[in-house]
Amino acid sequence: MLRKFLLYAFIGITSLIGYSQSINDKILNAINHSDWFGLDSIYNSVPKDSIHPFLEISSRCFIGHQLNRPDVSIPAFQELFSTQSGNLELDNFISMAVMFGKDLNRTGQNEFAATVIKQVIDETGQYLDSASVSNLSSMANWYSSLASYNPYQIQFAGENVGTIPFDIVPMGPKEKGGVIMQLKESTINGMSADIMFDTGCASSIISPEMAEKYGLIPVDGSKVSVAGVGNKDGYLAIAKELQLGNITIKEVLFTVVSMSLSSINEEAAQYADAINIILGNDLMLQLKDITFDFVKNNLTIPSEVILNPVRTDAKPNMCFADSRNLLCKCEVHNDPLLMLIDTGDTSYGTLGEKFFENNKQFVLDNGNKDTVRQAGIGGVKFNERYLLSNIKMSLGGNTVEIPNIDVRITKEEGAGSESEGGVLGLRGLMLYSYVRFNFVDFVLTTGK
Repeated sequence: MLRKFLLYAFIGITSLIGYSQSINDKILNAINHSDWFGLDSIYNSVPKDSIHPFLEISSRCFIGHQLNRPDVSIPAFQELFSTQSGNLELDNFISMAVMFGKDLNRTGQNEFAATVIKQVIDETGQYLDSASVSNLSSMANWYSSLASYNPYQIQFAGENVGTIPFDIVPMGPKEKGGVIMQLKESTINGMSADIMFDTGCASSIISPEMAEKYGLIPVDGSKVSVAGVGNKDGYLAIAKELQLGNITIKEVLFTVVSMSLSSINEEAAQYADAINIILGNDLMLQLKDITFDFVKNNLTIPSEVILNPVRTDAKPNMCFADSRNLLCKCEVHNDPLLMLIDTGDTSYGTLGEKFFENNKQFVLDNGNKDTVRQAGIGGVKFNERYLLSNIKMSLGGNTVEIPNIDVRITKEEGAGSESEGGVLGLRGLMLYSYVRFNFVDFVLTTGK
């Protein structure tokens, strides 16, 4: 809806004013195809006065929002609403305001975020249905409640580098070879905790039983819906202190939701019900620069990056999905793809429907039909796919061979479906000696 509006609005504007059609067309094309890397490249390679003002400001909004540059997007959103709000139709006005609120929340400006959403309700509420008003009101209340906290205060125990050891733990049926990453030397509010690290989870999650055990503080008015294989309702809560290796993090935000599958599928439940605490990429983004070392089995975080994050001119190869999960450029079987990076996926991963469309005959000739069970929050699903063996994959500057990986033949609902390129699971990442996430430049690199 938003991307269509940008196209229609610009057609109307350029019919009256003579701007460089080719540059603006390129920018529109990048936005319409969610090509945030292309948009970033175009925007930074042309004179700004050759871009129509509406598109120039909108470009900064999208670049900052999608490439983890809130210092770019927040002033751009402010400028957009103060100078270009007349060019935004109702749905697009709301969409941009919601994006603005998310970036303010990410930088701890929750009171400002609440004010933005409340203003949207005041200005547009009479034109919205009751469900839309209710959703916006819940969002505003959520931000207002968080404003009394100061989340993610990070301290290092006298070291220049934070170190968090982890174990690779078998998960699921033995013949599948699934694994998860479980952090060692971890405590919540001073009590030892078994914590799974999941880069494919947009928010950190804890079960109601564990939230009570560790004394988390519920955040008033913070009802949320959590998406996985299905959807479940939950609420937000604060852990006063999270200890990870030699790093202490104060006031850590968790989504409290039941992860049990006992009432849905007994076989899946015997594995999934063992997972009660998950750290997601909301926390990982706060750590700024984190390396997964699969030789030493630890995570390392340089303290100086947190204290003084400096962006370089490195070209990003990561961006956000609509769910705020992490997508990264890679190449599989010489096919450029954007794949979701998911350490919560216990397998090598899954190639998406885009790969199947681009390589259909290769998949049909070389793949074996396979049925895959997908378990997660909200339920269990069975999907028909093809299984490929010994496929070359390039990621972050290095190439490895994936022993086996499934291929989606159609778009599927549930976890990972927002990436048509597919999902790279933990076993796929473990083919590299290390994987480094630089969230300042939004660049992922690997070691062979």
